[in-house]
Amino acid sequence: MTALRLGADQLSERVGELAELLADTVNGGASIGFLAPCERERAVAWWQGRLDAVAAGRLAVWAALDDGDRVVGTVSLAFPFPDKPNSRHRAELVKLMVHREARGQGIGRRLLTVAEEAATAAGITLLHLDTETDSPAEQLYRSAGWTRAGVIPDFAADPAGVLRPTTLYYKHVGALTS
Repeated sequence: MTALRLGADQLSERVGELAELLADTVNGGASIGFLAPCERERAVAWWQGRLDAVAAGRLAVWAALDDGDRVVGTVSLAFPFPDKPNSRHRAELVKLMVHREARGQGIGRRLLTVAEEAATAAGITLLHLDTETDSPAEQLYRSAGWTRAGVIPDFAADPAGVLRPTTLYYKHVGALTS
């Protein structure tokens, strides 16, 4: 597996593959902000909507590629807007996805590590994320050293439309400045 950071042009070129991954993830039951069924067209439009943020450096996207150069996973880091000087030390880990056919191979762990290392290189010292409480993703985050900050009940609907609690996590990375 290779993790490739996608610039805006590369993201545009791979939007179809990323859309298929998004649809597979949602239709497989993962709560990542969409309701099922997630049609390809909606997933394509969502990824196309990320192009400006990637081009502006507000969003970093990595694609996990298998040996055949096919997208089998992705993760992103969302950086705070430049007009928020009190939050430049942090970023949000978003949309960690692994295709159902590729799970169990360490791809999620590798993408998480890539994002953490990139955050450190960018001077980020604090990462945060949210995930559906009791989801398989929680085990990954806990085993990777993320700290549970708390649970918000009825935070988001799962792909079936049922309100579910969300667990917030954070992790210190890089050198702390305070």
